[in-house]
Amino acid sequence: MRAIYKLIDKPPQVFWFLFVIIKSKKMKKRILFTAIVLLSVFSYSQQDSQFTQYMYNTVNINPAYAGSRGAMSIFGMQRNQWVGLDGAPLTNAFSLNTPLNNSRIGLGISFVNDQIGPSDENTISADVSYTIPNANGFNLSFGIKGTANLLNIDYNKLNQYNPDVLAQNIDNKFSPNIGAGIYYHSNTSYIGFSVPNFLETKHFDKYASNSGNASVASEKMHYYLIAGHVFELSSSVKLKPAVLSKMVKGSPLQVDVSANFLFNEKFTLGAAYRWSAAVSALAGFQISDSWMVGYAYDMETTKLENFNSGSHELFLRYELFRNYNKVVSPRFF
Repeated sequence: MRAIYKLIDKPPQVFWFLFVIIKSKKMKKRILFTAIVLLSVFSYSQQDSQFTQYMYNTVNINPAYAGSRGAMSIFGMQRNQWVGLDGAPLTNAFSLNTPLNNSRIGLGISFVNDQIGPSDENTISADVSYTIPNANGFNLSFGIKGTANLLNIDYNKLNQYNPDVLAQNIDNKFSPNIGAGIYYHSNTSYIGFSVPNFLETKHFDKYASNSGNASVASEKMHYYLIAGHVFELSSSVKLKPAVLSKMVKGSPLQVDVSANFLFNEKFTLGAAYRWSAAVSALAGFQISDSWMVGYAYDMETTKLENFNSGSHELFLRYELFRNYNKVVSPRFF
């Protein structure tokens, strides 16, 4: 979800906005929720949706991944963040990507819905990739992403002290974007770099300071670096450590480190750590060659843990037209 920061060391605008929309002292959860709303809608740097199980839906952040599995891959996920906190983020994601016949071209389409507090945001993306095979068993893929974003904000969901400050709702504000990525991969290793959105979209300019060009909300470029490798520990056990690093101006560097074990090519168990933010447990089951289901639970390591019972993430993947000559079954990535 967008604009999610640790609720410490925040700029003064956080406290200013609290006074605007809170009539009187509320319970800690209500105050915390208000701060989250501010960070999601009015912060200076916004964050793309984040997923603990990103490795199963890499096309969401890197268009070069499209078609790399050698199958039509249909993926659905729901992330319910900070359970028990009013107005907490809820993210639904859907994607489909596939190679185009026997060519080197891959195609993908994805949809992400983010709901947090008064905001409801829909993002639709289309991806095209081109793969160059290498003699060493690796493939080098390039991809481009086109995105359409629709933002809705209903300020009536807030308890406003001064309604004139936030008087006009936002209905389906359209923002186009374009991104690109590169993905170098084999059946056991991968490394990728991507920038899903090159354009920096600004919102709420009428609320910004009159002394400059600053906007109250500005979606910055996000830089993603991912890498992973599969180690075969025995005939029935494989281990895949992986790392995702996300960089964006105005936000702390985010690093996700994970390690997943695959048992008998059916069961996946693992753990992950999001630097200075959360620890996670992951589990998956390869129901058949086509179907896979997975679940992840996040526990906050920040002060936010005092106000929620954690985050839940559930996904289901279905694959068609699997090419067994190209794809190791099952794949971690």
